[in-house]
Amino acid sequence: LFASISNAWLSGQWDIHQMSHPLPTTLITLALALKIGLAPLHTWMPEVLQGLDLTTGLVLSTWQKLAPFCLLLQVQPANATLLLVLGITSTLVGGWGGLNQTQLRKILAYSSIAHLGWMILVLQFSPSLTFLTLLVYFIMTFSLFISFKISNATNINTLATSWAKAPALTAIIPLILLSLGGLPPLTGFLPKWLILQELTKQDLAPLATVAALSALL
Repeated sequence: LFASISNAWLSGQWDIHQMSHPLPTTLITLALALKIGLAPLHTWMPEVLQGLDLTTGLVLSTWQKLAPFCLLLQVQPANATLLLVLGITSTLVGGWGGLNQTQLRKILAYSSIAHLGWMILVLQFSPSLTFLTLLVYFIMTFSLFISFKISNATNINTLATSWAKAPALTAIIPLILLSLGGLPPLTGFLPKWLILQELTKQDLAPLATVAALSALL
């Protein structure tokens, strides 16, 4: 709200396509980054997701990302570096954060932060690629949350003992997790591969290398 009001004050325009002044554009980008939980504005996300049940967590991880992303696609930030910094920080924080967790929802929150980082990295170069990544991420997260809901698992120990209850489901869950991690030949690898290719085309090979290494975590 503050960003759009200051934009109207500075440029006399309320239209989102007319955001030419760098200050409100940067402000609105940061506000949307906070809304979807990009690092370094991510601290609320793991805690909130941990406190929710699986169905509400699913809504927060998927549906809640659509509106901010639509706005981010329309606001072309005056400062291109801002999105790259937000993106690379998110991939690193998402990778590191999930390492010492035993709670599934917290791991998924950090996974969400990392995936959003990948999307933001390529947003200004190829919006269609961002959309593809978002779609693949939605499908994988949806499958995972539904699987956890069926097996009633909220931490890793419950997941380990769910073999007796639902063997078929327990066999599928590691595959979805590996896909979410971006392991070839699973679906989750496709967007990452295309994003790395796009970043290299844009002469951002060092950034692509850091992003690829963060995905290993």
